[in-house]
Amino acid sequence: MNWKQTMRKASARSALLAACGLLMLGGCSSPTPTLYTISVVPGQVMAGGPAVVNIHDITIPRYLERPQIVRFESGNQLDVRANDWWGEPIAAMLSRVLAEELAQRLPHSIVLGENGAINATADATVQVDIDRLVASGPAAATLVAHSSVSFAKSNAPPVLRSLRVETPTKDAGTTAYVAAISVAVGQLADSIAVTLQTGGMP
Repeated sequence: MNWKQTMRKASARSALLAACGLLMLGGCSSPTPTLYTISVVPGQVMAGGPAVVNIHDITIPRYLERPQIVRFESGNQLDVRANDWWGEPIAAMLSRVLAEELAQRLPHSIVLGENGAINATADATVQVDIDRLVASGPAAATLVAHSSVSFAKSNAPPVLRSLRVETPTKDAGTTAYVAAISVAVGQLADSIAVTLQTGGMP
């Protein structure tokens, strides 16, 4: 066998190995992720409320700052669903959903989300710290949050509220989990709406 034939066989072998490698990579690639969003849950419509409400800050635990949905937090271990993703950054999604829910509950108020383009002087400002937003077992979802509402025309300190909500899930699937989270966020909106509507008075 001459030198040219040897080189041709080596090139063919290399091409075959490269093709096999591409096939293996294609077979091992992850499927397209399924995207989810928290739904807006209607609540009781209330009279009154500040004219302009600004959702200023939504903070979440750093481990939730990922596209993948974190289902469980057990000890030092997280259950991250590799192919179940949020459709948008979760803090921005929570701000958008809460703005819609507060606007529905307080129809006489204009509610501006944290990431909106409109910058207006607010009569009331809402801040929310999310401590937990995970499944609390195979049949429930847990939301632990703290809200702060301050009123522009009041010299009183901000009104602070803490909320812990556990909502049942229909099954162990991600769709049921996201639906339960939506209900929990709706209850957070209920609590904030009451504070806004009453001006922080008990």
